[in-house]
Amino acid sequence: MEKKPQGSRRRTFGYALSLAIAASCPAHAADSPYLFGDWQGERTQLAERGIRFDFGYTSEIAHNMDGGTRQLTRYTDQWSAGATFDLDKIWGWKGSAVQIAVTDRNGRNLTADADLGVYQQVQEVYGRGQTWHLTLFALTQKFFDGKLAWSIGRLPVGSDFDSFSCDFQNLTFCGSPPGNIAGDYWINWPTSQWATWLQWNTTGQTYVKLGAYQLNPKYIDDEWAEANGWKLNFPGGTTGVLVPLEFGWTPTVNGLPGSYKLGSWYNNAGGSDLYYDASRQPIAATGEPPLQDRSRYGGYLGLQQQISGDANGGGVNVFLNATMTDARTSPTDRQFAVGAEYKAPFNRANDMLGVALGATHGSTYLAAYQRLYNQLNPHAAVPVQDGYEYAMELFYNWSPLPSINLRPNLQYVVHPGGTTKNSNALVLGLKTVIAF
Repeated sequence: MEKKPQGSRRRTFGYALSLAIAASCPAHAADSPYLFGDWQGERTQLAERGIRFDFGYTSEIAHNMDGGTRQLTRYTDQWSAGATFDLDKIWGWKGSAVQIAVTDRNGRNLTADADLGVYQQVQEVYGRGQTWHLTLFALTQKFFDGKLAWSIGRLPVGSDFDSFSCDFQNLTFCGSPPGNIAGDYWINWPTSQWATWLQWNTTGQTYVKLGAYQLNPKYIDDEWAEANGWKLNFPGGTTGVLVPLEFGWTPTVNGLPGSYKLGSWYNNAGGSDLYYDASRQPIAATGEPPLQDRSRYGGYLGLQQQISGDANGGGVNVFLNATMTDARTSPTDRQFAVGAEYKAPFNRANDMLGVALGATHGSTYLAAYQRLYNQLNPHAAVPVQDGYEYAMELFYNWSPLPSINLRPNLQYVVHPGGTTKNSNALVLGLKTVIAF
């Protein structure tokens, strides 16, 4: 019988405690978006004076009913605390605000522990070091009656460019898609980088946005995060800058909102070539260190549109995400996802039904390396990742209170890791989101 680590027992206790808190929540929170309500009016009064707090908890349980090397159940969670300070209300500094957010991640990862072999994790909230992170610390200033906005500080690029909701539990459908295929430098929540961005609202419905984000391998080093992830420091070892550019359109179609994004990015730090060595010979044949390519790049398209219902209430929202990056340096070079969310089904205002289908493709350069390696080493052959990994997820979000969302989900992954060598995975999950 597998022995449960002490940290795991502590986190399980924390999860049980959060459910006990939910069960005993005050009656006045029944209509509030926060479990602890309005703090006897203090929360509203603080907001009127320019100070707003956000406290949240997200947990994800996953069990592989099929696939992987063994059947397991794993639990992981994230606690978050944030505040926004409206400097106009506090100091009379017009158009200015400071945002702060810290997060704490805990738990275990079913993807690794059960050896599912997937590209995209079945518990999206796991990763980047199971520890405290300084997720956001930034000043935002607006100019020209809000037409121009500028932000500077510690920022997660995935929250600023090609941002996407995290209602699903499978990573294919959660967060900024570029971080799913180029995650060694496009870093999503909860990790932040020193950065700045400018957004010019060209019309009431269109904008152009340009950013610059520090590239440093320490940001994706879990050991470094354990000791430094929560610190407001400027780590040495910067290798370059990530420059994303986004064009956006936020129309209203038949009275219903939409969001359409087209973007690209450039990374001047470069990366290791997956096929060639420094002499431009196949690595599989020479075993020499890889060629260092000078740059990395990619592009994305993100479409979201509500197609039925009420703009301020229920209805169906559909989405399409398409992302591509250079195959020379990224083990996964493209990802596509489509899906829909039906808000307020069965006349339940806070419930939601979601379904999505996605595909993540392995790098053609990596597959070429694997084929040549297998030819040269037939007795130590490795799986050739030359296809797509297909992921599907269905969830129902039950909200007993506006502040509590219990989201059971079913995931099915075909050709995990883009190869038929890995068994298809059937995963039963439960995502819990609580706003305090």
